[in-house]
Amino acid sequence: MQVLKAGANKFLLLELDPEFLENIARQAGFEFRLDDQSRRVVIDLNAEGRQTPLLLFDAADPANLHWFSRCQFYVDGLSGSVLQTPIQLANQNDPKGRALPHSIRLQINKELPANFRLPNKVPVTEQMVYHVLHNFLNALMNTGVGVCGGKVVRPLAGRTEPLGNRN
Repeated sequence: MQVLKAGANKFLLLELDPEFLENIARQAGFEFRLDDQSRRVVIDLNAEGRQTPLLLFDAADPANLHWFSRCQFYVDGLSGSVLQTPIQLANQNDPKGRALPHSIRLQINKELPANFRLPNKVPVTEQMVYHVLHNFLNALMNTGVGVCGGKVVRPLAGRTEPLGNRN
C-alpha cells in the first residue's frame, strides 16, 4: 500500500494481487473474468452451476425479513456501493435487459481517501480488502446481501419485482 499526496489531499493506493483475487473468487465457487486497471479491479463473476439465484435481495421487502436479519452486507441500490467497503456491485443483463440471476460485476477501488475506514473503524489494507471480498462473495452464495433503495441495482433473489399499489 502506498500513500499518494495530491495537493492538500491524501489517498491510499492499494496494491491488490490479481492472482489472490482470482483465488478468492474460485474458492467462493465463481467463474470469473478479471480486469486489473490502474485505479480499480473489475471482476465479472458467474455462478452458472448454481441451482438458485445469487442471494441479492430487496432489503425493504417484508417477505425478505428472514434474509435481512442475518445479512452483514448492504448495497446502495442507487450507486451500487457495498456500504463501508471499497467495492461496487452491478447487475449483468441478458440481451433483453433482464438481470442475470447467477452473474454480477464487482469493482474494487484501488484509490481511496486516506481517512477511509472499513466497519468498526478498521483501517484499509490489502489483507483487509481480501478478507472483506471473501466474506462478501460467501454472503452472495450462502447468507444474503440486501439491496437498499434505488433502481440501479436489481435484486436477484426473493421478490424481484417491486410491489404495486395495493389501493
